[in-house]
Amino acid sequence: MSSAYINGIGVFFPNQPVTNDDIENVLGMVNGKPSRSKKRILNSNGIITRYYAIDPVTGKQTHNNAQITAEAIQNLTAKVNFSLEELDCLVCGTSGADQLFPHHGLMVHGELGFPPCEVASTAGVCCAGVSAFKYGYMNVLSGLTKNAITTGSELVSNALRSVYFQPEIDSKVDALSKNPTLSFEKDFIRWMLSDAAGAVLIENAPRPDGLSLKIDWIDYISYANELGACMYMGAKKLEDDSLKGWREVENPDEVYQESYFAVQQDVKLLGENIIPYGGKGLSRVRAKRNLDSNKINWFLPHYSSEFFQEQTYEEIAKAGVPIPYKKWFTNLTTKGNTGSASIFVMLEELLYSGNLKKGETIFCLVPESSRFSYAYIHLTVV
Repeated sequence: MSSAYINGIGVFFPNQPVTNDDIENVLGMVNGKPSRSKKRILNSNGIITRYYAIDPVTGKQTHNNAQITAEAIQNLTAKVNFSLEELDCLVCGTSGADQLFPHHGLMVHGELGFPPCEVASTAGVCCAGVSAFKYGYMNVLSGLTKNAITTGSELVSNALRSVYFQPEIDSKVDALSKNPTLSFEKDFIRWMLSDAAGAVLIENAPRPDGLSLKIDWIDYISYANELGACMYMGAKKLEDDSLKGWREVENPDEVYQESYFAVQQDVKLLGENIIPYGGKGLSRVRAKRNLDSNKINWFLPHYSSEFFQEQTYEEIAKAGVPIPYKKWFTNLTTKGNTGSASIFVMLEELLYSGNLKKGETIFCLVPESSRFSYAYIHLTVV
């Protein structure tokens, strides 16, 4: 039976790390005032540094999404000595391409300029990188291609700048006169997200030198049939919990006055469901894959905040997959929440840490809050 292997991972972070004290210096203050909730949110999420594709001096954008993705691919190919001339398939996942179309993968292909090949894109938020990864994995596993490069990337800092929130403040001067600040749902997300890109080389045989990661399986489960939208952009959430997309707006001014293009999150819906549904999905995966936590050597959980760490620990144990903290690996505090790139940002650091041994297994959990979907990945070091 054919197999597929991760034979290299490359990452890219734009510019220098941004500390908590410098965030508003880079993103700007809304209404000229420091955020009232920033300190509380940062204390909860535990993030110390993150990366923004913004020049801290000029405030100008330094990279677009296609460019940081291309940089990650170049870092990958240089690390494993793989020529893009040989590439059969490129699949790129992201929550925010630089334009509505052409799709993100085509822009990355154009950025790098390598010869014609199959190119696809996947959408979503945190799971977009995994869905791209699964597309490439299935291509190689089925023998349709010899190799694939898959990416997960996020460039969200430009949408977190204060200029995108100020029109809403200005349009509601009277209503906000007593409290001229952003709603918590909009302010919350400004301190949670970071820019980065990760790129993975998948081939049909392991590399003869160094370590490879055999892809044992990938499961991806959606609970959109049970839960409404939680994290969204380009839309407004109505009282009945449905989304009103920006194309449905009759008066274009409303799009700016209501901050339709701000990244927003229903914090209450998130807190009540993101962990329990991850456990619900894990119970299904455990039964399907006969997953034994005693045989897991490394656990890579993606979560947006350290606040969710203990809840994740308790929920996976309840699902029958208890994993002690000594097996956990995360770099959230230093790299930030990089969305669809996050699992590859973790895997890259672990793969090249010198801590992996052949025969060990890696289990990855990636929740996505946009409308509650979950990805589960199992790998073996070879």
